[in-house]
Amino acid sequence: MNAKILRISMIAALAGFLFGFDTVVISGAEKKLQLLWDSSDTFHGTIVIGMALWGTVIGAILGGIPTNKIGRKNTLIWIGILFSVSAIGSAFANDPYTFAVARFIGGLGIGASTVAAPAYISEIAPAKHRGRLVGFYQFMLVFGILMAFVSNYALSDMGENDWRWMVGVEAFPAIIYTMFVFTVPKSPRWLLTKNRTTEAREILATTNPELTVEDLQADMESGLDEHSASENIFLKKYRFPLMLAFLIAFFNQFSGINAFLYYAPRIFEAAGLGENTALLSSIGIGITNLVFTLVGIFLIDRLGRKQLMYIGSIGYIVSLSLVAAAFILKWEGMAVPIFLFLFIASHAIGQGAVIWVFISEIFPNHLRGSGQAFGSSTHWVLAAIIPSLVPVLFTSIGPGPVFAFFAFMMVLQLLFVRFMMPETKGVSLEELSQKLSERK
Repeated sequence: MNAKILRISMIAALAGFLFGFDTVVISGAEKKLQLLWDSSDTFHGTIVIGMALWGTVIGAILGGIPTNKIGRKNTLIWIGILFSVSAIGSAFANDPYTFAVARFIGGLGIGASTVAAPAYISEIAPAKHRGRLVGFYQFMLVFGILMAFVSNYALSDMGENDWRWMVGVEAFPAIIYTMFVFTVPKSPRWLLTKNRTTEAREILATTNPELTVEDLQADMESGLDEHSASENIFLKKYRFPLMLAFLIAFFNQFSGINAFLYYAPRIFEAAGLGENTALLSSIGIGITNLVFTLVGIFLIDRLGRKQLMYIGSIGYIVSLSLVAAAFILKWEGMAVPIFLFLFIASHAIGQGAVIWVFISEIFPNHLRGSGQAFGSSTHWVLAAIIPSLVPVLFTSIGPGPVFAFFAFMMVLQLLFVRFMMPETKGVSLEELSQKLSERK
């Protein structure tokens, strides 16, 4: 693998670290904030927790605009700035509304990162290594999740204001990431869509000398026609890739993954574990997520995207059914944590490894930013709604029925993988866009 492309991909993927850290760091502080501000479950779920999620939705919906207009690299720089401002603002907040606004800003960064980073990496990566390189974004995401769990545990005994340290420490990696991303080149494919051929040629010469700008331009133009400049992803010819992006994002969230990550300590406490044991078990979840994400990244260009989704779907069904049974039948001890470890392993090797790779592959070059934004915004609209309902649902009907519903949804995902999902491994982006746009 080209060492320069590997380095560039790793830097861009650091946006995933901030995504994962920011998403999960709130799990260690959320119960303390609810007590501090004496919030109801509804206010806590929709404002204190939910505002970050709605920021993510808006960042995902609008993220395609700067990604296409100012470029992938410049968008990644702004993402780093948003994360930095959010972390500092959250740490110094003295009321739930200021805290919610600061978290909303971080949500904008998360949403935009799920558009810009996978699109950028997929465009600079050779087809044979694309799954692995885009998969680094997911690896960094779960590494960020693990570091957030570790950080929360390490900072949990610092007194009544330990929550400020928990949410504020993110400023350090955010500032470092922002400085690093200045050193990466612009995407040659994006430059060619702006007719900046000379710049694209110079970047290809240093990052991928085996590929000439003429060959890349010919590949990109082969799937275009005279109407391409005015096209959008909602045209009939793009109905199938649009449906694929929607469904993979839909099922990702109806596995319950974000609901679990946001409330992991609360779920472990509901299963009978003490507060410190719950935080420690959360670290175990983070380690499991990291290990099986590495397995998924190793296999994604070998077995392919579809095979990993088969493995993950079956693992989801088994683990979520067991978690539901454990809560409904009131099994004592470590049953729930063990089943949840299986759940997170199934997610990491399946949906976790595949989703951002798959969405970044299925749209043509001139619509990749818009397509990525559509899939990402579908993901985050559901990620805003589902976790916001968790405190109320756990109180009203209990965790068992909630996890049983998620298990049923994963049966539907298995049917989607079997009958609709195409395999994309090892195929060039241009060839993929032609095949999928021709399929009705």
